[in-house]
Amino acid sequence: MSEPDTSDGAAPSRTLIIVAAVLGLGLVAAVVAIGLLGGGSSDDTGTDTAANGPLALPGAPAPKADSPACTTLLDALPDTLESAGEQLSRRELADPAPEGAAAWGGANPVVLRCGTPKPGDLTTTSKLRQVNDVQWLPVQDQASTTWYAVDRKAYVALTVPADAGTGPLQEISDIIDAELTAVPPRP
Repeated sequence: MSEPDTSDGAAPSRTLIIVAAVLGLGLVAAVVAIGLLGGGSSDDTGTDTAANGPLALPGAPAPKADSPACTTLLDALPDTLESAGEQLSRRELADPAPEGAAAWGGANPVVLRCGTPKPGDLTTTSKLRQVNDVQWLPVQDQASTTWYAVDRKAYVALTVPADAGTGPLQEISDIIDAELTAVPPRP
């Protein structure tokens, strides 16, 4: 007796089943390899090694970056900041590094700039927020908030990613309050 004819397409051939299984296993192996070799999500908290090299900050006007107030503040800044329960390490800045600047964290860092011009949004009717005895003007966009300390001899801008929590603002406020003399806001 002969085997029944299955060439009518009712059942796939043994070769086709083996090829499909090999392709499926290859796809699973590729996905696992990509996940293990760096294709996973980036960590903005400063633990992503690709985001810990020198940080290139774009130049920004900072006419008082070389002032004694900014020198004092920059010398007092910590090596780490706490952000949403994580420790953000201070970043080395790539050359040419903007004067009066510092940064902490990974791919989406917390950035401080001292000696910036008066913020354009600062008016006599601006709603300021006091954090640990420092008067701040918050300017928010989709990805971050830039907080301007407006009651010191030099304006200080602190840009904080939206997911960073309040730790960086509180810690920098304490340092500004300890190191820089308060003056009335100058709208």
